[in-house]
Parts: sequence; C-alpha cells; structure tokens
Amino acid sequence: MTVRPFPPQRRHTLFFLDQIRDFSPVFLGTEVDATAIGASRDAARRDGRRLSVVAHVVHAAAGVLRKHPLANAAIQGRLDPTVATFDTVSAKVTLDRTLDGHRVVLATVIPELEDASLADVQEHLDRATAADPDTAPEFAGIRALGLAPWRAALERFREAAAQLHNRPAVTGTFSVTSLGHRAVDGFHSVGGTTITLGVGRILDRPVARDGAVAIAPVMRLSLAFDHRVVDGAEAADVLTEIKDALEEGPR
Repeated sequence: MTVRPFPPQRRHTLFFLDQIRDFSPVFLGTEVDATAIGASRDAARRDGRRLSVVAHVVHAAAGVLRKHPLANAAIQGRLDPTVATFDTVSAKVTLDRTLDGHRVVLATVIPELEDASLADVQEHLDRATAADPDTAPEFAGIRALGLAPWRAALERFREAAAQLHNRPAVTGTFSVTSLGHRAVDGFHSVGGTTITLGVGRILDRPVARDGAVAIAPVMRLSLAFDHRVVDGAEAADVLTEIKDALEEGPR
C-alpha cells in the first residue's frame, strides 16, 4: 500500500464537493434523437468548421433556461435562505485537462448565452480547450488554490462560492458535463448549479417510428436539479424542452 498527501492540483475538486453537501439533488433522464445534431455537425464540417455535441447542448439549454427563470437561479443559506434568479444565462462546462502533470477536472464558464450563437459557444469551448492549464490566465485561480496553505485555500474557495451575485461569472447559472467521448451511455452529476446536464455518447439504437422499428443515433441526456430551488415538474419541463430543441436542430 502506498499512502501520499492529497495532490494540491485537485484541491478545487475536493473543496467543490464539500461546498455542494447542502444540495438536495433529484435526477431525471431522457433520450434524444441525435439526427439533427449529426446533420448540423456534418454541415459545419463541409464548411470547414467544427461543432461539438457539447456546444449543441449548451446552446439549446441556454435558450430553454431563458424561459425558465426559476431554474436559472441559486439558493443560499439554511436558517434564512434566499434565492437569486439571474438576469443572464451562463454555462459551466467541465474539461478533462492535465495540470502540473496531474489529470484533473477544470471548468470554463461561457457568459451571456442569451446573446450567443452556436458558433459563439463553440469558439469559447475551443479557446478553453486550447488554453494551457499551467500558464493560462483563466486557470490562475485554480493554480493559486494549489499553492496556498490548505486552510487559506479552503476559505478562499468557500468565500468565492458563497457570493450569489458572482455565481454567473464564477460557477455559471447551469452546468454541462460530458463523458460521451468514451463508452458511457449516461450518467448523473451535480455540478454546483441548480440545473446540471450530463451528456452520454451518441450510439445507433433501435427506435419506433411510425409504428415500425428503425435505427437512429440516440444520446442519453440526464438532468440533476436542486430540489430546494425548483420542483420536479419545472425540471421535467426544462429537460423536455431541451430534448425538443436538440431534436429540432439549431436555429
């Protein structure tokens, strides 16, 4: 057996898991016919552009959450809780990166999605993916947490996470996380926001169409919601409308 200190490069993940202990998550799931997503990606490739599945999910979810302000919200406090509904929609998207030689989960926040096109979303994701976690300014806060004394780093993280007015810029107003690049059909995750979407892989599956069995590309999409903020019916509306938007294709 080998015992070693907890790697400082992953402190932010440990602090995050401590911060979301108050969450009361409930999990929903659906299947999305990904034919329209595939057609959109193919059209982009013919034009020499790249559009990821995650970009489609972020763009579709942002449009839906604009119509559901109660789900585009956050809660704070136990004895005298307050709920903030945000005037802007922003997405926290997780990234699988390497920081100082350690494989870690990092995140990028895409701001002001109410005014963003699908191409804008993809451009932001491309910049975040290309950024070097060891030097890029957007990851400086994570690097600082790893260098600071443990208690000071924890308090710094808690203070930043506790400020409701900073949530859209720091944690996003909703989260998207994907493991669809591997053989993962579906999963559920709590992303620190009232709504978190989990994206699985797209796989050809048998589906019923017009009373007959056909083969279509299907993506399993999950939604975790904080029951302290919204109820199941509202969350079900959000997930259903995101599914509908993805199946209709980007506008």
